[in-house]
Amino acid sequence: MNNEINIFINNNPALFWYIPKDKKSGISKNLLLESVLNYGTLQDCLKIIKLLGYNESYKVLKNAKGRKKGNYYPEIYNFFNLYLKEHAQGNPR
Repeated sequence: MNNEINIFINNNPALFWYIPKDKKSGISKNLLLESVLNYGTLQDCLKIIKLLGYNESYKVLKNAKGRKKGNYYPEIYNFFNLYLKEHAQGNPR
């Protein structure tokens, strides 16, 4: 993870309360995006998407299958799937 993402994680401890402090720097992109999209504010969501990048965020969301996809609230998954699909480069408009 880059330093800006680590700062975001440390500035939003309520989103990652269940992860031990010494493990927070090793959060996967999958868990990071899932936690923020499901439980963060819209500003948090837009910030983490900006930090990860639209293309990477879209890739992480689209690659969520089975249980991982089921961890997203359906309305959250649908909204951000449409949003990221529209904004990620290389996707038809």
